[in-house]
Amino acid sequence: MDKIFEQLETLLERYQELQELMSDPEVINDTKRYMAYSKEEADMRDVVAAFKHYKELKQSISDSDEILRETDDPEMEAMAKDELESSKKEIDEVEHQITLLMLPKDPNDDKNIIMEIRGAAGGDEASLFAADLLTMYSKYAEKQGWSFDIIDETDTEVGGYKDVAVMITGTKVYSKLKFENGAHRVQRVPSTESQGRVHTSTATVAVMPEYDEVDIDIDPKDIRTDVYRSSGAGGQHINKTSSAVRMTHLPTGIVVAMQDQRSQQQNRQKAMQILKSRVYDYYESQNQNEYDEQRKSAVGTGDRSERIRTYNYPQNRVTDHRIGLSLNKLDRVMNGDLEEIIDALIVHDQAQKLEQIQSGEAKLF
Repeated sequence: MDKIFEQLETLLERYQELQELMSDPEVINDTKRYMAYSKEEADMRDVVAAFKHYKELKQSISDSDEILRETDDPEMEAMAKDELESSKKEIDEVEHQITLLMLPKDPNDDKNIIMEIRGAAGGDEASLFAADLLTMYSKYAEKQGWSFDIIDETDTEVGGYKDVAVMITGTKVYSKLKFENGAHRVQRVPSTESQGRVHTSTATVAVMPEYDEVDIDIDPKDIRTDVYRSSGAGGQHINKTSSAVRMTHLPTGIVVAMQDQRSQQQNRQKAMQILKSRVYDYYESQNQNEYDEQRKSAVGTGDRSERIRTYNYPQNRVTDHRIGLSLNKLDRVMNGDLEEIIDALIVHDQAQKLEQIQSGEAKLF
C-alpha cells in the first residue's frame, strides 16, 4: 500500500499542472494538444478526487486526536470520538477505492467487441451448444443495454452453428466480456440421444476489441479479395450475383468470408471490419510481450483451447474453473444472468494485479 501512496503526490502535482496547461490560451488553440491533455486529466480525475478526500480524512483524524489529548470538555470529547470513529471507518474504504483506481488499466476496456463462437468437439451437439451460447450472450447484452448484431454465420442442418460472429456495441463491452475467451464445455443429454446418456461437447469463444483507426493500418497490397456467388437461402438474387466476399490477409494468413449481406459492397465492408479486428488481435496477442503477460493473468491465458467453464445441465450447475466458482443456477445463466460470474472474474483479476504491484512485478496506473 505504501508503494501506491508514494506515487499519489506526484500524480496530484501532474494533475494540477494539467489543469493549468488546459487554461493556457496557447494550448486551447492547439486542438490536438488540448485533447491529449484533456484525456490525461480525465484519466486521473477519479483517483485524484479520492486521494484529496483521503488527505482530508487523515487531517480529520489528526485533529480529532489532538482534541482528545487536550480537551477536558466532555461534550467536545464525545464529538471528537464520534468524528474519529467515522473518519477511521471511511478512510479504510477510500484506501481500497484508491487501490482499485490505481491498478493498471487494459487499454481495450472501453471498446466494443467482435465475438466469435465456434462449435468444437462433439459434432451436431457442439453446434447446438454454440447456438445456446449465442443466445446467452445476446440476452446478457440486452440486460446491459448493448446492441448485438450477427455479422457472419455458418449454420448447421440441426439448427446450430459451425461458427458465428457478432458485433456487440455499448459501454465498456470489452471490460466485461474479455474473460469469455476460451473453451466452454457442456454436459447434457443431446436431443438426438435415444438412450438418455450424458454427452460432453465443447464450443470455443474468442473476444476481440473492435478495430479502431488509431490501432492498426492494413496495407491494401496485403489483402487478397475474391468474390463468388453466395450459397444457401436468399432466393434468385443470391444465386445470380457474385455478392459473397472472401478476404485474405497475406502476412498472417487470416481469412474472412462474408455472404450474409445482400450486396457485394456491404459484404466487403463487413469483411474488412472483421478482418481488421482479427489482424489487430493477432498482432496484439502474438507480438507484444506486455500484452501477452496481461492475458496470462489468473483468470486464464485467453487461449481458445483452454477450458474455462463447464455447463452441467443434469445438475443445473455452471463452474468457472479459473476461479473455482460453481453456481447451481445454470438455467438462469443461460438466460443471460451472467453478472455474478463476470463480477467474480473482474474482482479476481483486480486481486491478482494488486498482488503483482505489491510484489513489484507490475507498474501502477
